[in-house]
Amino acid sequence: MTAYNKTAPLEAAQKFIERYFPDCDAALLAGSVVRGEATATSDLDIVVFDGNTLASYRESLVAFDWQIEVFVHNLTSYKAYFQQDAERARPSLPRMVAEGAVLRDSGVVDAIKEEAAQLLAEGPALWTPETIRTKRYFLTDMLDDFIGCTERSEGMFIAGTLAELVAEFELRTHGKWIGASKWIVRALKQHDEDFAERFVRAFDAYYRTDDKDKVIRLADAVMEPYGGSLFEGFSLGNP
Repeated sequence: MTAYNKTAPLEAAQKFIERYFPDCDAALLAGSVVRGEATATSDLDIVVFDGNTLASYRESLVAFDWQIEVFVHNLTSYKAYFQQDAERARPSLPRMVAEGAVLRDSGVVDAIKEEAAQLLAEGPALWTPETIRTKRYFLTDMLDDFIGCTERSEGMFIAGTLAELVAEFELRTHGKWIGASKWIVRALKQHDEDFAERFVRAFDAYYRTDDKDKVIRLADAVMEPYGGSLFEGFSLGNP
């Protein structure tokens, strides 16, 4: 268990709700402190449901020794955010709701949590063959840039974009949710720990030693089941 030299996260979250949202219908504490993954710079992610709120909003503030990110919704507005997250395959709000520890509940939390859990279990919509073909093309294009790059300063940033594309292709072709930043590796681990390890080792080898080989083989491997790299014959928007 993480030791905190400040107000315990659950206590701080409860005090925050009592002070700033005393009449809300429900509130949840989510994020790294709930998952047991908190670091020295972690904040508190709090989701609030308030039927009197006219529009959803997000706010950042400091209270009770913590930086706090609060996500406020009424009892219907969150549904549009659930849908948007599903469409972009990054279920930020559904994940917070599903994992969140209940701070307050007037009787609405169970139903909202069930919606979130069902969405997460279903996964994102499958890519169509045409989408896979388009993604292969752009992944191939970035891989070619990476292979041909001779400037270290450029290669570092090409590699970063390539990492995102490889992870996206692997996850989406397997019907899995994607992520950004630290959630790229977390999503890959949830999908396949062996693949996640190969992914990290490949890009780590490049950043440490300029060895491109593992990255190239990894990118080729994710595309191979779908026809491999693609350049010749690709067309976009030509009737």
